[in-house]
Amino acid sequence: MRAPLPEADLDFVLAQTRPFWRQFAGARVFVTGGTGFIGAWLLEAFQHANRQLAAGMELVALSRNPDHARAAAPHLFNDASMQLISGDVRQFTPPAGHFDLCIHAAADVGDSAKAGRHAEIFDSSVTGTRRVLDLALASGARRFLLTSSGAVYGVQPPDLDRMPEIYVGAPDPLNVSAAYGNGKRAAEWLCAEAASRSDLEAVSARIFALVGPGLPLNGPFAAGNFIRDLLAGQQVKVGGDGRPVRSYLYAADACVWLLAILQSGASGQAYNVGSEYSVSIAELAR
Repeated sequence: MRAPLPEADLDFVLAQTRPFWRQFAGARVFVTGGTGFIGAWLLEAFQHANRQLAAGMELVALSRNPDHARAAAPHLFNDASMQLISGDVRQFTPPAGHFDLCIHAAADVGDSAKAGRHAEIFDSSVTGTRRVLDLALASGARRFLLTSSGAVYGVQPPDLDRMPEIYVGAPDPLNVSAAYGNGKRAAEWLCAEAASRSDLEAVSARIFALVGPGLPLNGPFAAGNFIRDLLAGQQVKVGGDGRPVRSYLYAADACVWLLAILQSGASGQAYNVGSEYSVSIAELAR
């Protein structure tokens, strides 16, 4: 069962994003990926704003298994402000009515069961983004946020300390294991294309490594796996030589930036979301 997020973290998010809640008070919001790490943080922030700031936001979230979602996080998905609809992001019946905001946070990167199903990972990103964009356009949404990934840049050159948004590197299109990064690149293009032909203001957030409460402890995330090993009283296991570098951003800070990008990011553009501090996997393990 997923525990509620620390109230101090949610208070911090609200304190840093007050203009967002003033601008979108009473908004109706559609969210995919609400049972995932990032999506759940955003949904809890919305609900906290409803309680603390009387934001009056109505939340509609897509879930493959609503009953399982409610059982795993009753504090989140049994809330009066929340409606769960059943469906896969690639094929679902759009809920009726107007939406003000759409957040497309569904991703398969944390699903270890799908790690080798490359075509499914790619299709989930591309077809799923098309479906959610279709809903946003049909419902008259004003703003659309895609949670993309730093994986769109491909392998980081050793002489490049930080990835700027204008870096034109890309995942190898012939590497079948690069399905996630290539899928996110296509998803970003779909967002930019939709924004270019409509009044929908669509932005992409290229998220790098995150850490914080709710991080999966049995998945492809080194930080989560290291915490799992420690909690089990086992030696921390490092895959590889430990030299790859990450920038770990705390999830509450990521929420602040995602809400800022959703509120005022330039339509058709993408923004990096990550820490400015570099940490090698070996340093993280220590």
